[in-house]
Amino acid sequence: MAEKTFIERFIGHSKTINTHKLHVTTLCFKSGLIKQGLLHDLSKYSYTEFSRGVKYYQGFRSPIDKEKEITGHSLAWLHHKGRNKHHWDFWVDRKYNDAVLESLPMPFNYVLESCCDKIGASKVYGKEKYHDYYPYDFFMNSKERLCMHPKTAKQIEYLLKYLGDNGEKKTLKYYKSLYKKWKLNKVDPI
Repeated sequence: MAEKTFIERFIGHSKTINTHKLHVTTLCFKSGLIKQGLLHDLSKYSYTEFSRGVKYYQGFRSPIDKEKEITGHSLAWLHHKGRNKHHWDFWVDRKYNDAVLESLPMPFNYVLESCCDKIGASKVYGKEKYHDYYPYDFFMNSKERLCMHPKTAKQIEYLLKYLGDNGEKKTLKYYKSLYKKWKLNKVDPI
């Protein structure tokens, strides 16, 4: 396969992040997360993330994976996860005066946004292979490698399995009802 030109990578990456943003914004809106939907992944348009996205664009997986494969790390990912609370990595910190990393539970509104993000990413990268269990299967295949707080992991697993079992329309109504309960008293509804 021939190497893509800069223009092909630029256009391809732009389409990918715009399509992802549109999917996730729509999913967030239908889940009641209006502000989060509008602000979702805006850092992808920053120079740090966008330039690396174009450089490592392939079209079938995240450029972050390619950057890590080549350099051993991803400056785009370090920038992204530090600015987007819907990623579990945002909630990992080193304990004070210690080398031990600690995962904190993600606030429920970000758990819901994380699910919308996983659905949107699954649609973009899964393309015609996408089905309602796709995000759940992807999450379950990577869950063991993640340093995610157990409560957050259980919530995301449950919410993505709900999607697989019930379909998108019913799931988004359910997400919205859960968000309303959470917003009312800031206690996790699941």
